[in-house]
Order: sequence, then C-alpha cells, then structure tokens
Amino acid sequence: MVDPARARKMADRIKVIVAKRLERGIRDPRLGFVTITDVKVTGDLQHASVFYTVYGSDEERKDSAAALKAATGMMRSEVGKNITARLTPSLEFIADGIPENAALIDDLLREARERDTQVGEMARAAVYAGDEDPYVKPREYAEDEDDDDEDDTDEDEVQAAPAPTGRHAAATEPDAR
Repeated sequence: MVDPARARKMADRIKVIVAKRLERGIRDPRLGFVTITDVKVTGDLQHASVFYTVYGSDEERKDSAAALKAATGMMRSEVGKNITARLTPSLEFIADGIPENAALIDDLLREARERDTQVGEMARAAVYAGDEDPYVKPREYAEDEDDDDEDDTDEDEVQAAPAPTGRHAAATEPDAR
C-alpha cells in the first residue's frame, strides 16, 4: 500500500495531464466537449479511473466515450512521460453521473416545492373539525351559585364516609332482601 497522500497527488497530476492533452486535441472527430471531473487511483498506484462529463446529447456522449476508449493508449503514454513513477497506471475512462444526478435532484426539489405550496393552500382554507380550541379548560362557575349556600354546612367541610370494599362490604351493608 502507498501513502494515501501520495495516491491523491498522483491522481491530481493525472487529472491535469489528461485535461491538458484533451485541450491540445485528439485527432478524433467523435470527441465532443469533454471535462475531466475526477481521477481515483488505487492504493498500489497501478490503476487510475478517470471520470469525465460530456456536454451534449446522448449521441455525443456515446461518440465521446468511444473516442476516449480509442485514445486510452495514447493518454497512458502521455501520463507515463509526465509522472515520476516506476510504473505507469492503466487508465479507465468512466462517464461521471454528476449532471444526471444534479438534474434528478433539481426535479425532486421542484416537486417538493410544488407539494409544499399545495399543502400551504390547503392549510389556509382548512377549518377546525370541532371547537377551535379542543383542550379542556377549568370550569367557570356563575356568580349566582354563591347565593345558594343557605345551609350552615359547607360542602368542602363535609366528608363522606369511605365506601366499603372487598369481602367486608357485604357484611356492613344492609341486606336488600
């Protein structure tokens, strides 16, 4: 295994070399507007995966992929001339899915905004199913209830005897026969 920092530096260097070579041009009319997005190198520096995007239609993407595959040997020799490594890594060109993923994410975000707008409109037009405030509140007593206390006994002061429970309840209650 090689130091990950060294592998990262090698990947960056390969990215620059391949991009410069594409900028200078390849004599293949199938090659479209290609952008190198990333390069990943294996831990033993023997293989490099070059990720690219192509601006254009699906047909132009297919043609550019074929042109890059045909130019892989020439690109590898260019990389071998410009790096200081004992072995030149093999190159593999992989179409990067970033534009398609970005378009998909944009579509999902647009759909989410539309649904949020619909829910907001439904919430503005919504009415409560029951009372506006469904929570139980303490009772409010009318003032005329205070006048009803003509007895000398206060309801708060009178305590009822506890109700009998269990087996002894039948013995203390009068027989209903």
